[in-house]
Amino acid sequence: MKLLRKIGLALMVVVGILAIAAAIFAHNLKPVYDGNELLTDLTGEVTVHYDTYGIPHIYGSNKKDAFRALGYVHAQDRLWQMELLRRIGRGGLSEVFGEATLETDKFFLALGIDEASAKTVSELDMDSEAVLLSLAYLDGINQFIAEGPTPIEFYLTGLDKSEFTLHDVQNVFGYMAFSFAQAHKTDPLLTRIKDSLGLEYLKDLDVSIDPKSTLIKNHKRIKGNSSQEDLVSSITKTLESLHIPLFEGSNSWVIGPEKTKNGKVIFANDPHIGFAQPSVWYEAHVITPNYEKYGYHLAGIPFPVLAHDRNLTYGMTMFENDDTDFYYEETNSEGDKYKSENEWISFETVSHTIKVKDAEDVEFAIQKTVRGPIMSGIMNEIKHEKPISMWWTYTQNKNEVIQALFKMSTAEGLAEVEEALPKIHAPGLNIMYGDAKGNIAWWATAKLHKVPDSVNTKFIQTEHQSLPVNREYLPFSENPQAINPPWNYVYSANNQPDSIAGMLYPGYYLSENRAKRIVQLLEPKNDWDKSAVSEMLTDVTSSINPSIVKNLAKSLDIKVLDSLQLEALDRLNNWKGDYPTKSAEAGLYHRWIYFFLKYTFEDELGSEGFGQFLKAHFSKRIIAPMAANPNSVWWDDVATETHEKQADIVQKSYLKAFSSLEDDFGRNPSDWTWGKIHTLEHGHPIGQAGGLLRSFFNVGPFPIHGSREVINNLGFGYNDSGYFEVGSGPSTRRIIDFSDVENSISILPTGQSGNPFSKYYQDQAEMYVNGEFRKMMMNKEEILSTSDSKLVLSPR
Repeated sequence: MKLLRKIGLALMVVVGILAIAAAIFAHNLKPVYDGNELLTDLTGEVTVHYDTYGIPHIYGSNKKDAFRALGYVHAQDRLWQMELLRRIGRGGLSEVFGEATLETDKFFLALGIDEASAKTVSELDMDSEAVLLSLAYLDGINQFIAEGPTPIEFYLTGLDKSEFTLHDVQNVFGYMAFSFAQAHKTDPLLTRIKDSLGLEYLKDLDVSIDPKSTLIKNHKRIKGNSSQEDLVSSITKTLESLHIPLFEGSNSWVIGPEKTKNGKVIFANDPHIGFAQPSVWYEAHVITPNYEKYGYHLAGIPFPVLAHDRNLTYGMTMFENDDTDFYYEETNSEGDKYKSENEWISFETVSHTIKVKDAEDVEFAIQKTVRGPIMSGIMNEIKHEKPISMWWTYTQNKNEVIQALFKMSTAEGLAEVEEALPKIHAPGLNIMYGDAKGNIAWWATAKLHKVPDSVNTKFIQTEHQSLPVNREYLPFSENPQAINPPWNYVYSANNQPDSIAGMLYPGYYLSENRAKRIVQLLEPKNDWDKSAVSEMLTDVTSSINPSIVKNLAKSLDIKVLDSLQLEALDRLNNWKGDYPTKSAEAGLYHRWIYFFLKYTFEDELGSEGFGQFLKAHFSKRIIAPMAANPNSVWWDDVATETHEKQADIVQKSYLKAFSSLEDDFGRNPSDWTWGKIHTLEHGHPIGQAGGLLRSFFNVGPFPIHGSREVINNLGFGYNDSGYFEVGSGPSTRRIIDFSDVENSISILPTGQSGNPFSKYYQDQAEMYVNGEFRKMMMNKEEILSTSDSKLVLSPR
């Protein structure tokens, strides 16, 4: 017994020592929010006041010092996120995650982002203020890398830290541009439907623009094959599994003084991006004697993409224009040359070496034409006897995005912001603007080119019926836009804009659901205030879904429904289209729609093709038109000998939706609450390992209200499980009220810090789920008197 006691005592001592060591280790990994640090090349002291949510308010005597400090504090909260984002464009994920991400690395190398980044950096004016401030910001990151604590993710993956460069900044822009693009998910599928099933099957897919839908109105000032799973879907799955944020959509509206209670502009914006931990935006308030911006930064990007000060504000949504085209290439008999303008030209070959964790390096070569890289063999869904190349606006044009963001962040008014926008060639963005003088504006920013009627950009093109390599671009003045329109508001919800140039711009625009609801709420009201706008920003009601239910219900044979099925149908018919967590109708509606789509399209497309179809934007657009269309060719199930009609599909899908909920939650429809099947978990790449790592790194899950394509747009994918796990949504909600700009409000989905040992890692998560906001502080006296801590950065 004495021996056992001694062993037990010894074990307790060892455990105690390990616990103390772990606590010391964890403490040393925390960001430093208080005290004094030395930085090289500062010309004066920079003071960083952290507010109660960990937002740094950076006070410097000049912009270079302030941006060097910004880089330092950004890195100590988000270095791991910076590391992942810079690796995507250069094909560097396999060095961290091994062979599981090898195809993803090949795909991004083939896109040409890394090559485009190198070219952009070589053409930069190194003496411009935009570049000098970018270098100061990078220097701050690199000083943290050299001297600050190493984030735990680097220990767990065995990855060494390395310096950041301007090339990395450009690679982050390239990844952002890719994640906005939809052609990779759409064009090969539509081409396969056209070639395999015929044009009749395309007619009802709503891939063309409906001019009768809710369009964003312009207003200008008068002045002078395949059964294989497609690779893009697998790439998306890989990025989602690593919880690397994908850009999805967005809402924004700006209300003019004539429609607000206090006679000042009110601005609202909530970019919709894939949820991840940490969340995508890093907030920072930077102040010098001649510069001030409260901004939202992407990891590794020096200038804010969303920002405001006391004079103006800007934000963005995704334009969703078509900026990618695929081409069939004609080759010679040897296969080493392709035809361009009746000339045979040798393929250009670009070789890469991919480093793979715990494995040998992989050599990878890409063939290129004048139109772009050969993607067949890389993207499985576009396999064909002919090579298929890809033309992309982002890599085919001069990249001045960094200069555009710099100019926007230093602009003093509407004219200067507008001057910056032609420099944004890709990705396509809707830039939203408001200011203290009462101006409101919206511009669709992208390099738009003319498309002849003979070319449909949604299909893979042939050389003789296609857009040329050298495009005829429209002047920026012909881009969709509205500046101080007479209806006194501007908005964007990723829907189709009306035309200025006499053509509807090709794109992958989302359904009119959110747009219709936004206009429905904005139009009649003329006394908007911050409280009413915050309520609108968290609105969970669809203007479209109740009408879809009505159209579907017309086709049901109610004589075969039992009493509970009739009761549930009656509740759906009286449903307002809202999505509180206690709603029983919401889950039945979405399960019905899923099975409605499955029984309509899967027989023709196959299971993999149907999965690809569900990821395409147009799958959301077609729900309402198909519910109202009894004559579609898609209704017939080609796997049966009978000829099915719309009523057959509607009946079968309703009964299946009902029985699936009954199996999961019992016979009482009142128990089928939305919060049981609609949940949000913010995943971290390492949290995907499960167990204790999941609970340590991930945030959630939470039951959550909202749904896809309502204003509070919490997106999810359809699948056979019947559970709607939220994958994307508002990456922030911001409201700037120029009648009280210093009390403007916002929220982040989890917290400001990406370091799990920080108290700011998830302190906003429950507020976000509950639809709450917090103040974006700008008043210096208030910031100093209420700050959590003060970090002083002094010249070394």
